[in-house]
Amino acid sequence: MVASRRAGMVLPRLVAKIGWHIPKPSVRAAERIMSSFVLVHGAWHGGWEWEHLVPLLEAKGHMVSAPDLPGHGEDRTPIHQVTLDSYVQRIGEVLERHEEPAVLVGTSMGGLVVTQAAETFTDKCRKLVYLTAFLPQNGQTLQNLAGQVDTSLVLPNIQFSEDRIRMSLRREAIKEALYGDCGDEDVARAADRMVEQATVIFETPVVTTPERFGRLPRVYIECLQDRAIPLALQRMMQQAMPCGEVYALNTSHKPTVSAPQALADILEKL
Repeated sequence: MVASRRAGMVLPRLVAKIGWHIPKPSVRAAERIMSSFVLVHGAWHGGWEWEHLVPLLEAKGHMVSAPDLPGHGEDRTPIHQVTLDSYVQRIGEVLERHEEPAVLVGTSMGGLVVTQAAETFTDKCRKLVYLTAFLPQNGQTLQNLAGQVDTSLVLPNIQFSEDRIRMSLRREAIKEALYGDCGDEDVARAADRMVEQATVIFETPVVTTPERFGRLPRVYIECLQDRAIPLALQRMMQQAMPCGEVYALNTSHKPTVSAPQALADILEKL
């Protein structure tokens, strides 16, 4: 069962369990309208981190895109050319290929990208979903947000290049910090595909307005066992930037691997 909290009402927070049936809301079930989804990956990762989720959504008839951001996955943009604007323009290119406004889903660092892309391409977005993601206010950076708690296992395991232009995550920390409830084979496969991250992304503030980003409905999906963006930080960000709906998964930072069906069930509701 999945917990849902809508604006204006308080419902008990329940935890999503893998394999439980989750009934679809009556309005969406009645309309049977297929959705467009654009999935935005997190730091060090690529579009590949959605590989378990994409076929589940496509099997339901949804249009799904999971692009590589510049410098990630199979994209070979030099890291010194990577900026938040280049990330946003990549998402804009994908949104333009969708005939209808899309549900924009970001995980982890992808929340920063979703926020700025929504400000830039507002009319191409229908709803914003933050999957245990950073949810910045206007003018905030990821550094600002990440520094609000001291229990994350990511920050103490980051390694910077000598010029501090790029950073990586210690391989031995990847499972505990990100993939705590995932199998060793999945962890190794992810670690082999992770790339260096441009530091500038963590230092660049978002610029948003109430008239554009602020008018789009927001959804937050909490991960209760997250050790990268701890639950305390997830809820601090929601308190500062309330979301109309909130769901919870009893997983680590990567339900895309450990609970893709439960995640798909939530997205189907939207």
